[in-house]
Amino acid sequence: MTHQPSEQYLDTVVIGGGQAGLAMGYFLSRDERDFVILDAGDRVGETWRNRWDSLRLFTPAFHDGLPGMPFPAPASYFPTKDETADYLESYARKFALPVRFGWHVDSLTRHDDGYLVSAGNERYITEHVVAATGPYQHPKIPDFAVGLDPEIVQLHSSAYRNPDQLPEADVLVVGAGNSGAEISVDLAASRRTYLSGQNAGYIPIGLIHNRLSLWLADRVLTTDTRLGRKLSAAHRHRGAPLVRLKAKEIAAAGVELVPRVEGVVDGKPQLAEGRVLDVAAVVWATGFRLDFGWIELPIFDDGGYPMHHRGVVDAAPGLYFLGLPFQYTPTSEHVGGVGKDAQYISEHIAARSPAGPARWRGDRLPIDAEQKAS
Repeated sequence: MTHQPSEQYLDTVVIGGGQAGLAMGYFLSRDERDFVILDAGDRVGETWRNRWDSLRLFTPAFHDGLPGMPFPAPASYFPTKDETADYLESYARKFALPVRFGWHVDSLTRHDDGYLVSAGNERYITEHVVAATGPYQHPKIPDFAVGLDPEIVQLHSSAYRNPDQLPEADVLVVGAGNSGAEISVDLAASRRTYLSGQNAGYIPIGLIHNRLSLWLADRVLTTDTRLGRKLSAAHRHRGAPLVRLKAKEIAAAGVELVPRVEGVVDGKPQLAEGRVLDVAAVVWATGFRLDFGWIELPIFDDGGYPMHHRGVVDAAPGLYFLGLPFQYTPTSEHVGGVGKDAQYISEHIAARSPAGPARWRGDRLPIDAEQKAS
């Protein structure tokens, strides 16, 4: 027996129920738009809950709140990943945001003057679409990794939880960004640890954790300024600079900083200097690649990156992106920064078309009652 696809007509469809999607939902709800948030997971905050055990946000609580709800902690406190997930869940409940779980979007195509969003047996015909899937989509691992000895345990940082997952022997962490630095320090407490990668620089803790500096960054270091565009390009190609840990602090924790990994020799990782490391495990903190293959529209550059300004896609009116790295400012992908971009997009939507009848407003279910259709 086959199920016939069901069609729903909505003003706006938000794809992704993380911090970006929830911030977008706040403004759409405030503006009484008729919308839904589709998420492939089973629970708000799932991505945060699935990160490594010791992870804390790189920014203090005063910068970790979404629009309309400050983070419930002292201003200088650095929330854990589970506290962050709990906050996002509380946020969705407080504002009764219409999050639908278990719906993976298969395609986005044009439909008359709007769009057709297909997710399993559901079809949404809508005037506006906000792609809020975030930057952490598909783990990126170098091709030469398949040449490592099968006895060497390999994990991507997205699968790393704690040192107990790895043999009690030498380990190599590849990728010297924030994730790689913190994971290497986590591992160095119990085994010899190497950290390989390019130094992307360091932001002094007093700058990123200072209200005035964050305020200035959101107004000076934007993609509308020459300096902001330069930093944005560096962010895309080299990764974000270190925030919490300096190189000397990483070394002081017992981590040996080594050049980048260039290939494999006899099943073992080889560094750019020619040295071959005899390790029992490799953690790939090499980031993620964006995958918008489900968007069947000609809006991407040669590298597969969406062409937009502040999330607005001129080539596809009514389509928006939210939560991309350095989408407009250095804080665009932060929990506490995404709200500014969401507000800008909501204002763009409001200017483009007036709000229609809020058909979801009267019958929204509690967030834990939203279930995937059988």
